[in-house]
Amino acid sequence: MKPLLLALLTLLTSACATVPPTNVHQPMSARPEIRHVPTQANGAIYQIASSRPLFEDRRARFVGDTITVRITENARASKSASNKLERSGDQTASITAMAGLPVSGLSGLNINGSSATNFDGKGQAANNATFNGSITVTVIDVLPNGNLLVSGEKQISIGAEQEFIRVSGIVNPSFVDFSNSVESSKIADARIEYKSSGQLADSQTMGWLARFFLSVLPF
Repeated sequence: MKPLLLALLTLLTSACATVPPTNVHQPMSARPEIRHVPTQANGAIYQIASSRPLFEDRRARFVGDTITVRITENARASKSASNKLERSGDQTASITAMAGLPVSGLSGLNINGSSATNFDGKGQAANNATFNGSITVTVIDVLPNGNLLVSGEKQISIGAEQEFIRVSGIVNPSFVDFSNSVESSKIADARIEYKSSGQLADSQTMGWLARFFLSVLPF
């Protein structure tokens, strides 16, 4: 019994430290590619293996280079709908006194009927999300047209809680300023995440048994 309890305790403790899943482009980082340039020293001050052109800026352009993303996301959405339906009906029938009726008690019988249907529905939804910050990501691929596929992650640990900020997307080098940074609104196929892991995050998650009954019960 004790091995089973120990295994269960290990599973629970490991589940608490699980890194939340991500949808950003993988991998999160990449090593710089080897550039095939002469590395033999020639005794001069200028060495081609470690040189950069005099007027070349420091903006990212190769795999392994880093670039700073300024996250300035402010999304707002609202929707409202209203439906109204009315329907009414009235029916009247009567039987007058006529000679020869098989049942004389039906003479003078009146039948009245009416129905009414009313429907009034209204709906309104609003969403407001703001996310500001900055993160430095790595160029993980250079596309044939020169665009940069970037991806990166920042982890912040505060006590027993861990915060994860992840960003990935495609950057046009012409949008990168001289400080080697770009705004998140100028990143194509942008995937920006802010997730947490720890006791506070677990307390805000519905248990698996509650999720089961919520998906099964029809009421």
